[in-house]
Amino acid sequence: MEQHSQFELFRQRRFMPFFMTQGLGAFNDNIFKNALAAVLVFEGSRLGGLNTDQVVNLSAMLFILPFFLFSALFGQFADKYEKSLQIRRIKLFEVVIMALATLGFWTDSVPLLLFVLFLLGLQSTIFGPIKYGILPQILKPQELVGGNALVEMGTFVAILAGTIAGPQLAGIDVSWPYWVGATGLAVAVTGYLFSLRIPRAEAVAPDLDINWNIFSETIRNLKFLNENRVVLNSVLGISWFWFFGATFLVQIPSYSQNVLGGDENLMSGLLALFIVGISTGSLLCEKLSGRQVEIGLVPFGAIGLTLFGLDLYFASPTTPGEALTIGAFLADGSNWRIIADLMLIGVFGGFYIVPLYALVQSRSAPDHRSRVIAGLNILNALFMVIAAIMAMLILGPVGLSIPELFLITAVLNAIVAIYIFTLVPEFLMRFLVWILIHTIYRVRVSGLENIPDEGPVIIVSNHVSFVDPLILGGMIRRPVRFVMYYRIYEIPVLKFIFRTGKAIPIAGRSENEAVLEAAYARMHEVLETGDVLGIFPEGGLTADGEIQPFKPGIERALAGHPATVVPIALCNLWGSMFSRRDPLHKRRPYKLWAKIDMRVGQPIPAAEVTAERLQREVEALRGEDR
Repeated sequence: MEQHSQFELFRQRRFMPFFMTQGLGAFNDNIFKNALAAVLVFEGSRLGGLNTDQVVNLSAMLFILPFFLFSALFGQFADKYEKSLQIRRIKLFEVVIMALATLGFWTDSVPLLLFVLFLLGLQSTIFGPIKYGILPQILKPQELVGGNALVEMGTFVAILAGTIAGPQLAGIDVSWPYWVGATGLAVAVTGYLFSLRIPRAEAVAPDLDINWNIFSETIRNLKFLNENRVVLNSVLGISWFWFFGATFLVQIPSYSQNVLGGDENLMSGLLALFIVGISTGSLLCEKLSGRQVEIGLVPFGAIGLTLFGLDLYFASPTTPGEALTIGAFLADGSNWRIIADLMLIGVFGGFYIVPLYALVQSRSAPDHRSRVIAGLNILNALFMVIAAIMAMLILGPVGLSIPELFLITAVLNAIVAIYIFTLVPEFLMRFLVWILIHTIYRVRVSGLENIPDEGPVIIVSNHVSFVDPLILGGMIRRPVRFVMYYRIYEIPVLKFIFRTGKAIPIAGRSENEAVLEAAYARMHEVLETGDVLGIFPEGGLTADGEIQPFKPGIERALAGHPATVVPIALCNLWGSMFSRRDPLHKRRPYKLWAKIDMRVGQPIPAAEVTAERLQREVEALRGEDR
């Protein structure tokens, strides 16, 4: 199969100007937010001497409040109007905001600076539904994971740059207001210039009547989420990540000063670690997922978030150092555990969030996709407000420390993850499949593009091992409903995966005629709904590694359905521990991480399908590679 890199999108006008526009916007937000945070945390006396922990959490709440109030309204705009023009107007609004920021810094006006923070949140509220709604319009389905990964990477690199630049600009002794304001204005203007190159992205619901009642529209947007259970639970998973991430990210400035005893440079360094980690994890998603929406990475990410969040608590010192510079911090070997924890929390956060965003985009109805994103932003805002309130209570009246807050959040993450995966076992099932494919085998795929992206399809394959359905289902981009021998279906552990994947058990007529007839009825239902059906026409596992005669049941399954049939050959699986080459008591886990091949042939119209022809096609694809 031809391999494509997600970085090829940087050569495309349909992506690059948008990428730069959204990245510069994120950069500007964080220049201001981190300049303000540095002033509040390290230069509080300069602005009147404030309770820094309380003001830092208040500022976080002000930034996200517009998401909660106005996401529903602007989600309608994103669906109703052409998106490139909306983006250009948003960038002009950003220029005005940064002018006000300059004035606020110059006059040392905390109220004005907090108001600017609210306006930046409002700007992000307007842009959010457009940002994630436009990606499925400008990207191909197989580019969606990579495109989302690049956007997340670009966003977090911009956050990193703003995180470093903001405190540095705020720390210039004499002319710091000029530097912060001038940089913000320059970035805003540059972002506007890039926005002029964004191609048109037509309205998906031009006849939509705008509902100006933000409360009733908020309720309607949340109802959109409930139309698809997988989308709803994916949205809840994303919102929980923002709760988790906000808790950690917002506290890092205070953590660096009050727990580690560091200066503003150490604060910037720790934030950088967290953000580099998320960027790295996001970029790795395309490689790990095989350019498909692989939700199996989500449980993997959740496990990492919990483990390294817990370890950060145990790695944190009980007493802070004094005036600790970043050089002194790095010189102490015990602090490298903190560095690793923050980095890996970010990496596993990338594994967690990118597939969920891609899943929401791919499975939401196109005519109200932006309003689904708006509903997502509402829940994100709600969870982040709750995170800020929880942090203020735990660090204030309750009297716990920041490391203890991290510990509580990590434990809550484990509880929430278990709950979500119980609601949507598909996540855990895909995780088990992903683990299988990437630990036991190295799968080389060719011809995957031969499987149509939509419409009823039947894939047929030779049957070499007990895990053939897992291999095929893990590599094919669309969900596959497999027909399998009922005794294999009943294998412990694997049964959970097969049942969750809605496999169809089948038996021979002489074994259980009722199971057989129920299987054909379910096959017809799958094809009528336009889904993918997986069949092993041999009727059972090979006993000698050779392809057994294909049975005519495939022809009965096709009866009355114009489905496309795609032959597939699984190669080099014979002799693996999941094949029947050896008796069970003699099998060993040899060929661990072995190279196997999945070769996809040319599609065959239903009218031309016979069991004999399919067998010849699969045999030709497999060749001598048993």
